[in-house]
Amino acid sequence: MNQTVKTYFDAFNAGDVEAMLACLSEDVAHHVNEGQIRVGKEKFSAFCDHMNRCYKENLTDIVVFEAEGGNRAAAEFFVNGTYLETDEGLPEAHGQTYRLPAGSFFDLKDGKITRVTTFYNLADWTKQVSNG
Repeated sequence: MNQTVKTYFDAFNAGDVEAMLACLSEDVAHHVNEGQIRVGKEKFSAFCDHMNRCYKENLTDIVVFEAEGGNRAAAEFFVNGTYLETDEGLPEAHGQTYRLPAGSFFDLKDGKITRVTTFYNLADWTKQVSNG
């Protein structure tokens, strides 16, 4: 498993945004599921602050795949979460829990992540929190 990606996921599960940021290049391109591309650590940090306010998440069953040469990686995992605060344009939050399969794709250079792209099924998440 790519050590940078492993460190990134370990930091995510520990809720350690600073450790996640340490894994990223200064000009990291963050491709958000159903959202815009955010470039740079500052925008990534702001995204994490927003997510941590609205959601408490833990990733399990993480499997990382690495391309030959180590410049690209992918991961498959489950997002286990609690919806803490209503996120704009989404159903009202009242502590609903959810479990979603998800995946992330990474570009890496000089031991840093230069691109993070994450995908999950928003319709599945919406159904889970709407019925919760």
